[in-house]
Amino acid sequence: MKKRPAFLFISVLCLAALLIIAGIMPASVAWAAAPPETDSPSVVLTEAGTGRVLYEKNAREHRPIASMVKIMTLLLTFENIDGGGLSLTDEVTVSENAASMGGSQAFLDAHATYTVGELVKSAVVASANDSCVALAETISGSVEGFVSEMNERAESLGMDDTVFVNCTGLPAPGQYSCARDAAIMFGELIKHEDFFGYSGVWMFDFHHPSGRDTVLTNTNKLIRSYEGCDGGKTGFTNEAMYCLSATAKKDGMRLIGVITGAPSAKKRNAEMCSLFDYGFANWTMRQAIFAGVELDCRLEAPYSKEGAVSVAPVSDGFYLSERGSDESAEITYELIGQPELPLPAGSVVGRMTARVNGEVVAESDLATTGDLTERSYLDVLRELLRGGI
Repeated sequence: MKKRPAFLFISVLCLAALLIIAGIMPASVAWAAAPPETDSPSVVLTEAGTGRVLYEKNAREHRPIASMVKIMTLLLTFENIDGGGLSLTDEVTVSENAASMGGSQAFLDAHATYTVGELVKSAVVASANDSCVALAETISGSVEGFVSEMNERAESLGMDDTVFVNCTGLPAPGQYSCARDAAIMFGELIKHEDFFGYSGVWMFDFHHPSGRDTVLTNTNKLIRSYEGCDGGKTGFTNEAMYCLSATAKKDGMRLIGVITGAPSAKKRNAEMCSLFDYGFANWTMRQAIFAGVELDCRLEAPYSKEGAVSVAPVSDGFYLSERGSDESAEITYELIGQPELPLPAGSVVGRMTARVNGEVVAESDLATTGDLTERSYLDVLRELLRGGI
């Protein structure tokens, strides 16, 4: 009798193996990871492209998020850079207010000059409070003005459970957010590829104009311990405890995980790894639209020399799917009517749409793969002659 549990366990494994071999049960379903067990009070896991929530626990609970507030600070900074209001090579003179910030810092010298790029790097890698304040003052003229912009941007992103009071995440009355909102703003931040140019840096020497160096180390240890993790933002205060927003990418799928209030850095990191493992084990990205692959039909152009031209999607289209599911995408497309001539190759002439269960999951423009040219009078005459007239 004591051996029965082991016997039953082995029997279940054998049955599962037989079902997989027979094709009745997909292997990915048989070995799908169970939902992670998390001790942290608030957790969420999303797919970055769609924002779809794959796992959550008290994800709307209002909590302090410590230095994860800097995600919004960095987002506004990168948006200013992309918008031309700021350049990575611009020089910033550090105020006494910025240099006086406590907590994590780059130990900036008051009245010294640093580049925007140097400040951004220290903020991303080492969560430097002084650098964040220097950037805020440069962008908006004051920290108060910058915080106002932070709250406006949060509202525009639908972050309904967030209020910012400062740009650093240092403890402040009335400042809070939630795991879902942190995932939203982090998802927006990682749309800026320049972020990844800094987030993967493990350690570097921060050079000060005075000649001294400060060694700064990445606060997100997962970039070295979890395969595919290439960015994140940590946070800790006695009030917020250990927090982390992180992202990882494998096999074309990017996940975002957020943990707030973990009891220790070790626990926080372990739970984030469990979240990522769960996501990658249970979901995958499937391709529905293939860029450059010509459609079976052609765009008719009877008044052109060519008569018709092939068309193909301009971009790839992917959708999130549970591993082992049999769902497939329905593809539809629309082409314009009679095109205006001449029409060069690469001209957009339609739209392709992929739907799963009636929901649009991917779209792409359709473009011509060759030229369409107008017929001349001589071309018309030749056709008439070939026709026996």
